Amino acid sequence: MHLQNNLKVQITLLVVLFSMLCSAQQPYKRTLKLMGSRFDITVVANDEAQGNASIAVAIAEITRIEKLISSWDPNSETSSINRNAGIKPVRVDTELFNLIERAIKISKLTDGAFDISYASMDRIWKFDGSMDVMPSEVEIMTSVAKVGFNNIVLDKNESTVFLKLEGMKIGFGGIGKGYAADKAKALLIAQGVPSGIINASGDMNTWGKQPNGSEWKVAITNPMNKNKVFALLPITDGAVVTSGNYEKFVNFNGKRYTHIIDPRSGYPSSGIISVTVFAPTAELADALATSVFVMGKEAGLDRINQLPKIECIIIDDRGVITKSKNIEIDKI
Repeated sequence: MHLQNNLKVQITLLVVLFSMLCSAQQPYKRTLKLMGSRFDITVVANDEAQGNASIAVAIAEITRIEKLISSWDPNSETSSINRNAGIKPVRVDTELFNLIERAIKISKLTDGAFDISYASMDRIWKFDGSMDVMPSEVEIMTSVAKVGFNNIVLDKNESTVFLKLEGMKIGFGGIGKGYAADKAKALLIAQGVPSGIINASGDMNTWGKQPNGSEWKVAITNPMNKNKVFALLPITDGAVVTSGNYEKFVNFNGKRYTHIIDPRSGYPSSGIISVTVFAPTAELADALATSVFVMGKEAGLDRINQLPKIECIIIDDRGVITKSKNIEIDKI
């Protein structure tokens, strides 16, 4: 009888252990195209059904954001703002108004290196191999004549946005994917998803830890050899964005001009080939990564070092790695 009781206890323990193993949380991942870009959505869940349901919530939220900010959709509020440039203010949803207001704050913070009115720029630079002559100085100056965040007029009481110049446009190419990743992450956390990663074409947004208790790690690509990684950095409940321009560029008079263009001057950035920014939100990291390219290594690094909870890694066109003051890199 005593032996039978012991056997029952052992069997019960084995059943409980097996049940715990079967219900152990695992990461579930889906890759798809959203906002015209690749999104990798990973969530930690108890089972596949729960994981798929959480991923579906993220997809729905990102799709909602795309409809809100898209300048390609003629029915979006953003398109309405652009159509009425120089004509009249447009009343918009509070969410879009607040996003534009934050974008203008980043423009002020970066002295205009980041500017959502970049969409007004004439596309005179081509990075598809078709350019054989550099644009003239007059063409370059003309191309940015309607760019300028100071010409975006906000009325908070009326929740309206007005672009002063006829033909002026705004676009969220430098901030939209990061914002969508932030919103999807916030929604999943609110629904009790304990951990995950939303990778919006290099805009990485994480929360929680891996099922084994270790931190999520972000690989920093070596821009001199994109098939190699030069560092792995842990990240918990934050965002990291890497912008690279080592694939899209042109050479004129011995100088390399890349596809990230200074919205103030109309000239492409030069001297930097990769910028990685760590920030509390992907929206901010996204905007600052572009800004550092435009500002240049010294000015960009100086600005980052003045901002709390923001860090960056810069790789210049000679392969020299420079980092902000509070970051440590363990090379691999």
